[in-house]
Order: sequence, then structure tokens, then C-alpha cells
Amino acid sequence: MRAGWMREAAGWLGAVAIAMLVAEQVAASRSDVLFRDGDSLVVALFVRSLLDGQVLDWAMSSVLFLPETAVFAALSTLPLGVDGVLAANGVVNVVALYGALRLAAGRRRADAAPVAWSLLGLVAFGLVAMTEASASRDAMQLASLQLTTTYYSATVVAVVATVGMLRRALDRERPRPWLLIALFTTAAISTLSNPLYAVWGTVPLTVLLVAFTLRRPGRGLALALSAVLLGGSAVGFLGRIPLSAWFADTGAAYAQPADWMQSLTYYSDLLAERLATPGGWVAALLVLTLLALAVRQTWNLVRGPGERGGLLVAAMAWVAPLLVIVGAVALGTHAARYLQPAVFAPLLALVAAPRALRLPLPRPLLGPRVLLATAAVFLLLGGFLGIPRLAAATERPDADLVCVTDWVNASGRVGAGQFWTVRLPKLHLRDAAQLVQVDHRLNGYAWLVNRTDFAVSKVTFLIEDSETVPWRLPVSAMPTDRVSCGRYTIFDYATTPLPLGPQRS
Repeated sequence: MRAGWMREAAGWLGAVAIAMLVAEQVAASRSDVLFRDGDSLVVALFVRSLLDGQVLDWAMSSVLFLPETAVFAALSTLPLGVDGVLAANGVVNVVALYGALRLAAGRRRADAAPVAWSLLGLVAFGLVAMTEASASRDAMQLASLQLTTTYYSATVVAVVATVGMLRRALDRERPRPWLLIALFTTAAISTLSNPLYAVWGTVPLTVLLVAFTLRRPGRGLALALSAVLLGGSAVGFLGRIPLSAWFADTGAAYAQPADWMQSLTYYSDLLAERLATPGGWVAALLVLTLLALAVRQTWNLVRGPGERGGLLVAAMAWVAPLLVIVGAVALGTHAARYLQPAVFAPLLALVAAPRALRLPLPRPLLGPRVLLATAAVFLLLGGFLGIPRLAAATERPDADLVCVTDWVNASGRVGAGQFWTVRLPKLHLRDAAQLVQVDHRLNGYAWLVNRTDFAVSKVTFLIEDSETVPWRLPVSAMPTDRVSCGRYTIFDYATTPLPLGPQRS
């Protein structure tokens, strides 16, 4: 028992080391997406609003980010600064993915090495993430999105963890009650927070569980587990009804089946752009290798007596990407982030049948103490290599941002800016309410923001940058001053305040 826990501890230490190395590379290569993108800051802005004690009347998308908010709020208690918390959150997200993979790898057994194979899965994921370097949030670079607080990191972990819970249940004739409760709770909370959980997890897993009923052994258990999973997701959807006032968009408008050809072209173009770089080919070959391994394992487990849990894991590794990609195109969607199962689900191929390998090494070198010591050294090495670059990425000076925040803080007045322009300065102000999010006509833009900001009727300055759509102001007015802050420009209307229009989303 002690040896087993030492191996588990070694696995967690190794996961932290890998997470730090991946985080420092992503923080350097995709810093805009991680630290400055308007979408990426929604959780940070929400937690800021929560900790400042504001009245919460948020206009959210179809996602509530409940687990992400809890993690970010906990990390915000550390003296790291906003960017430091975002970086630390990225590390936590990768470590959480390891935990989910470890759950999916099954219980410890004499002929299995679930810790080693789970770490190998995390390494594969990290390699894909480290090949990604686009500054665009819409690029077909999906693994590194796991390090953000916005692009469904908790949903990714929840889907993999759900696979793990189902495996543990299928590996027993009678699953323990706590496991069924955990499965139901995970499905309910995850669906409540993000309906994509049902698309990425509930649908493909239910399809597989129903397929299991075609085999007489374990038919009743497969039906019971599918009922628990569907029941939890249903409760999650029902729980969203009382919160409907917070949803500025239910997401239904994103589905345009008539546009499936444009969707196919869109995703094909993104893939071609990804394959235009050597890193893109490395990532694609790695994912294709994992998919081929998953199909082979599924075939072998179907033909043999096999483990039902292992069969589910292997099948999910290729069924989920297939269903999600086909579904995304059929619904006419245009968002690469919806295709994340294409990079995280294939990792399950590595933990479906985590057989222990017989290495030609002396037995003492494979002992749990040696493994734990090796993991500790690896953690120190990962920290030595990763932390300085990660810290440098979070402390990189942004004179333009400082110029804006200093001016707004000193003004003591309320101004406005458009979505892609205003969110970063808003997050870094002493009082976030000093910047109101508007559209180009100066109507309140109620999207991923607290509606209490629109309590003011007028603003006295505007901020713009290269992302700003040309203004069409509701009144004729000339700024009394123009302040240049590098990529930002502040137009001061102190003598002629500008009226805000009605809210829209």
C-alpha cells in the first residue's frame, strides 16, 4: 500500500513539473491569448467583480465558468498579481488534466502502470500545446487553450474525469454508491456551467454505453450508468433555467445547419494554416498516431474477453473527436474551440490499457522510492527551467497599458471603450467601474460584463486602439484633449460628456 502511494505521489510531482514547463512555453508563445485577449479575461473580471463586493448582474454567454471561477478566486488570494494568477491557473489546469487521465487509467494492479501511462499522456498533450504559437484565439491550436481560464478548461477535465468514473464503475460488478454520486454530480455541475459538456461527454459516452448493451454481460450496468449520466446532465440543464437572466446568449444562434459547407471550408482553412508550420505537422502526426492506437485497442478489446472499462476508454478516444467534428460541421459552427476533443480525447488511448512494461533494469532502480526521488528531481528541474520564464512572461512591462490605467485612475472619471479594447485596461484599474463597455454607437454592450456598469448615464472620455470600430457618436462633440498611450489613444470629452445609449448584447 505504501509503495502504491509513493508511486502516486511521484506521478503528481511529475505532473506539476510537466505543467510548469508547458505553461512557461505557452505563456511565452501565446501570451496575448493567455493574458490580454478580451475573451480570455472574463473569469478574471468576474472574480474581480465578486471580490470587490459589487452587485452581480452579469451578462454571460451560454457558459457560466463555475469551476473556473472557484479556482481563479482561490488563486487570487496569493500575492501574484493578475497575470501571475492567470499563469498559475494555467499550471493548475494542466495538473488537473493529469488527475483526470489518472482516473481514466484505472486502479493500481500488479500488471499495470497507470501512473506512468497517465504521465505519458500528459507529456503528449504538453508537446502538442508547446507547438502552438498563434496570437489568434481562433487558430486551430486547441491544446494550449487548456491553460486559459475561459476556453472550457474545466469542461475538458470534467469529460476526461467522467470517462474515468465510468471505467471504474464498469470494472466492478457493483459500483460503489459514492462513484455513482460523483458521476451524477460531475455531470450536473458541468452541464450547469457549460452545455458543451453534454456535447463532448454525455452524448458520445451515452452512445458507447448503449452500444455496450448489445453485449449481454454487463447490460444492466451499462444502462444504469447511462441513466445516471443523462440524469445528471438533465439536472444541469434544469438548473440553468433560474439563471436565465444571466445568459445574454443561449448559444442556439451558433447552430446554422444550412451553413454546413461554409463551416467545412472554415475549419479546413484553419487546419491548412496549422499544417503550414513544422510544429503543426508534429502535432497532427502525434494526434493521428494516438487515434490509430485507439482504434486498434478498441478492435483488440472487442475481439478478446477484454475489460469493459478499458474498452470504453479506448473507444471514447476516437468516437468523441469523430462525433464532435462531424456535429460541428453539420451544425454550421464557426469556432475552432468547439473542436477541443480532437486533441484531448485521443490521450485516452494511452491510458485505456496501461500495461506494465518489463524494462531491462535492476529491480531496485524501479522501486517506488527511486521513482519518487526521480520525480522530485524532475520537479526541481522543471521549476528551475520553467518558473523564471513564466515569471518573466507575467512581469513583462506594458508601458501602453500603464499609461492608460494611470491616466484613468488619476482622472477619477468614467469613460468607455469597445469590447476588444477596453477589457484589459478595465481589469487593471483600481476601480474597474471607471471603464464602461460600449459599441461603436456608444450603446452599452452587455456581453461578458457586469450590467451594473451601465448605471452611469454619461461618459467623459473614450479609449481606442487598432481593434476599435470607427465611432458613430450620438451627439456632435469634439474632444478637448487627445492623449497618446502607444497602441491606445484616449479622447477626453471632459467639457462635453457623451450620453450612453441603451444596452444591447
